[in-house]
Amino acid sequence: MKKGRSEWKVLLIDDDEGVRRVTSIILADAGYCVLAAESGQSGLKLCKEESPQIVITDIRMPGMDGMEVLRTVKKEDPDKEVIVVTGFGEMAAAVSALQLDASDFITKPIGTDALLIALERAKKRYSTRKELQAYTALLEERWVSTADELAKAIHYRENLIESSIDGILGSDREGRIVIYNQSIENILRYPKEMVIGKMHFTDLFPPGGVESFKEALDSERYGGRHRLFLYETNLSGQGGQKVPVQLSASVLFEVTNEIGMVCFIRDLRRLRMMEEQFADQERLLHQDKMITLGRLSASVVHEINNPLAGILNYLRLMIKILDRGTPNHEQMEKFGRYLELAESETGRCSRMVSSLLAFSRKTETEFKEIDICELLERCIMLSRHKLDLQGIRIENSVEPDIPRIRGDFNQIQQCLVNLIFNAVDAMPEGGTLTIACARDRYKNGLEVRVTDTGCGISREDLPLVFDPFYTTKKEGKGLGLGLSTVQGIIERHKGKITVESEKGKGTTFFIRLPV
Repeated sequence: MKKGRSEWKVLLIDDDEGVRRVTSIILADAGYCVLAAESGQSGLKLCKEESPQIVITDIRMPGMDGMEVLRTVKKEDPDKEVIVVTGFGEMAAAVSALQLDASDFITKPIGTDALLIALERAKKRYSTRKELQAYTALLEERWVSTADELAKAIHYRENLIESSIDGILGSDREGRIVIYNQSIENILRYPKEMVIGKMHFTDLFPPGGVESFKEALDSERYGGRHRLFLYETNLSGQGGQKVPVQLSASVLFEVTNEIGMVCFIRDLRRLRMMEEQFADQERLLHQDKMITLGRLSASVVHEINNPLAGILNYLRLMIKILDRGTPNHEQMEKFGRYLELAESETGRCSRMVSSLLAFSRKTETEFKEIDICELLERCIMLSRHKLDLQGIRIENSVEPDIPRIRGDFNQIQQCLVNLIFNAVDAMPEGGTLTIACARDRYKNGLEVRVTDTGCGISREDLPLVFDPFYTTKKEGKGLGLGLSTVQGIIERHKGKITVESEKGKGTTFFIRLPV
């Protein structure tokens, strides 16, 4: 690509220095003039000073997040195009961003092709809008004096309308459709010759839709009376198909007389598909959790058997003593000890059941402060019977004064239990499982390491371990969702998971999380 200073300025806002550096190189190589900022606040300051045409912002950042950046940029200069960057499982945030008039979204890790395609779309939207504004201003300043110039103006206007990515639809004072561009034709599938001058605007709504639209247009809720901004509704496409759309409309007046209406329409079918994909991701996450829960339940049931057997023995001993008559002082002292032991074992059972119930709950993602030491202890307790059954020795090493992290307790617990069970599966003949936690001194975070002395992973399989549905386990031993789910959860927490392994010697998973 041609290098040198470009007329297109792109502001990149991301709190991850590595992402900023790599993405800046890609943009510069593509010929863009690149500005970079590490936070929402500094990005907005740079946006005011340098006035870029396009802003690329990460959704999740400390302090001012990407959604606030989007709102502020659009409020201060609606002409700027904003591309949002989302992480794993953040489809709902991407949908919200597009509803706030973001031009596009891309997901992490950022692919070069997806980035450049999104930028081309943003440039086309920006250029079309600027050309429309420039020509409108030109028409206001000049009087078109000849029929030839008027014909050229009409032709130019039609070209601009036809080249718009969004659907543009206009109607006259009677509601007959007089403007119907290629994009709206692609959305509704009615050919132009069937629509222009022949169909009424209300014909494009399914039953009941027109009344809701008119009520919204007459209210103040969506941008003021006689105006609609980002109003979501359904239109009726050819064959009666309901098409979800986002619609911005304005009634046109000549002095005080209504002369028509113009609408800008965006197809929401892609957004709806994204929402379904987001729901599918949540279902996969829950499915993986239920698979793990099944294995945990078996482990916990066996683990509870031991304290229950102890409690039963203490009760039988007390019954025997009572059967012999009134207990003496020494026997009463034994009663006290037996009851204390029974109480202790009951508490142990209760804690294990409570931990299992907490793991099983299907809760909304909730980021709170987490004590990583407590979380590791709970994971080990839930897995203890499985480890003992296979003769696996556990070593737990936690550095003193480990800071708390911010995240979803149940999801991080699900990750660690998955890694522990994978380690157990890798050591069918026993071995050593090491769980260590220490500060990641170079990146202001902490690192959790899960190491086994099992069979290891081959060099060919190692790059594939985080792929969905990839597994080296025998049939019936799992779908392979575990590590893909673990990676998704860790990335959602702004962290990173890596793996090192040597065939026949063991495997170590490294989880790095910000504090």
